[in-house]
Amino acid sequence: MDALLSDISPVFQALIATGFSWFMTAVGSAFVFFFKAINKRVFDTMLGFAAGVMLAASFWSLLAPSIEMSGELGLPIWMPPLIGFLAGGLFLKLADSFLPHLHIGPQCDQVEGLRCGWKRTVLLITAITLHNIPEGLAVGVAIGAATNNLGSATIASALILALGMGLQNLPEGAAVSIPLRREGLSRLKSFWYGQLSGLVEPVAGVLGVVAVMAIKPVLPYALSFAAGAMIYVVVEELLPEAQSSSNSDYSTIGCILGFALMMVLDITLG
Repeated sequence: MDALLSDISPVFQALIATGFSWFMTAVGSAFVFFFKAINKRVFDTMLGFAAGVMLAASFWSLLAPSIEMSGELGLPIWMPPLIGFLAGGLFLKLADSFLPHLHIGPQCDQVEGLRCGWKRTVLLITAITLHNIPEGLAVGVAIGAATNNLGSATIASALILALGMGLQNLPEGAAVSIPLRREGLSRLKSFWYGQLSGLVEPVAGVLGVVAVMAIKPVLPYALSFAAGAMIYVVVEELLPEAQSSSNSDYSTIGCILGFALMMVLDITLG
């Protein structure tokens, strides 16, 4: 696979990979054409699955390569992963604290961030858009790592990461469009705004691959930064929402299955 894609520029590779993630967000958003509401048990299972995929990707596709690359660059193997991981979590914490948004979930109504007069629809879109940034960044950085031939990073492993991000974008797309429908928007508008929240991923992906190609030593930091940001999303939003009802067993099983699937894909195909 690496040979087939060797003639394609890394930026275009990032666009293709993150474009798939956006497409899966659009597929999830399209659920609004068939459902006005989503069963809470199904929703919690999907959120748990998304959390499992992101947890597995954070280690197998991001932190593990970061540790390996740190050694190859002659750095203490713990330092870049630690700095990048904490920086990623801090970035999401600051963004959560300042950017007005409304958490996903059929029953969530607590606005976070700075006070503003934004409508609920805008706040819902903002939340998913914010949390799509580390996903796109992760794929772009992974492609940049493969381009620089550092560690075990390959284009195949970056594409597996993009596949995982795409799979977990299904429930996120539905988590935007279906609540928007309940807010009174038409099905078409709900779908439009739902898929629009995923367009930030190609932007973040291109920025990630350009940054690591320009500054090679930043790679291990960038990989662990994306991991820290994704773990923040999982712990701060996905798992609490998935475990907030009596369906905790379903969300836990979904998380285990998502982690297992992503782990197997990364080990066998990456």
